[in-house]
Amino acid sequence: MSTVPELDPSKVAELGARLRDNIASAVKAPECVLRDVLVALMAEGHVLIEDYPGVGKTALARALARSIDAEYARVQCTADLLPADVVGTNVYNQRENRFEFRPGPVFANIVLVDEVNRASPKTQSGLLECMQEGHVTVDKQTHELARPFLVVATQNPVEYEGTYPLPEAQLDRFMVRVSLGYPTADQESQMLLDHAESDRVLDLESVTDVAEVLAAQGAAAAVHGSEALRRYVVAILDATRADPRVDLGASPRAGLMLFRAAKAMAALDGRDHALPDDVQALADSVLAHRLLLGPGAGGDERAGVVRDALERVPAL
Repeated sequence: MSTVPELDPSKVAELGARLRDNIASAVKAPECVLRDVLVALMAEGHVLIEDYPGVGKTALARALARSIDAEYARVQCTADLLPADVVGTNVYNQRENRFEFRPGPVFANIVLVDEVNRASPKTQSGLLECMQEGHVTVDKQTHELARPFLVVATQNPVEYEGTYPLPEAQLDRFMVRVSLGYPTADQESQMLLDHAESDRVLDLESVTDVAEVLAAQGAAAAVHGSEALRRYVVAILDATRADPRVDLGASPRAGLMLFRAAKAMAALDGRDHALPDDVQALADSVLAHRLLLGPGAGGDERAGVVRDALERVPAL
């Protein structure tokens, strides 16, 4: 089995800049959102984009996919979508008198799961094994997914009719949750000009390929994370669990995700070691959506819990 050579951190930073500039040329998204999406890509995580209709959630996912010369698939979630429609199924081949596996869209490198909260809980759970394990099991047969493998799911937080909120176990599989928000008046005016005649996303050319992304992921994984940094991450997790507003604090998996994301951010910054600044910059995107608040606490308080944890825990 061949191995993929790792990139030098400076090369990872150059790759990240290429991807960021290419996406930004077609989609007006905040710099922090582009950063978090690229961090998830480099750290082999998954992305949940949650925002109002029409702000560019799907366009961002499409722009990322077109920027990488890799296989791309889109799943439009509806209430009648079945798990087999996502992961694939065995189909009987009469000519050869045997069953053969027909892979579903999750076998692409980048999978856009649009309006994930419109899929039934059974179909949502079908994504769990894919996102966590990197393979699917159909009729006791295990099928490995492609690498790199990135799920970009979108959902609308204000429309609840006919939707199935993602359970905590599903939310915990997403490394980062991001929101684009509305553009500024100048950005929106420029968008009207840029997109008046055509979809800018369709004009994007790929600026990297699968091999380079895999090498960058290897470099991100090799970034040094000191013992002091690991203890800092654990202390932040403990602080969220001790917060009186929280029924269920950040899990050990959340800490692992935050640690991996911090190393990926360091690589994208051209460094071979992660810093407390990386943890602090990513803590809200990685931890907030994993917290289960107690009765009477609003969903917007999750960010406050993470912010308070960062203020209470000194960087080691």
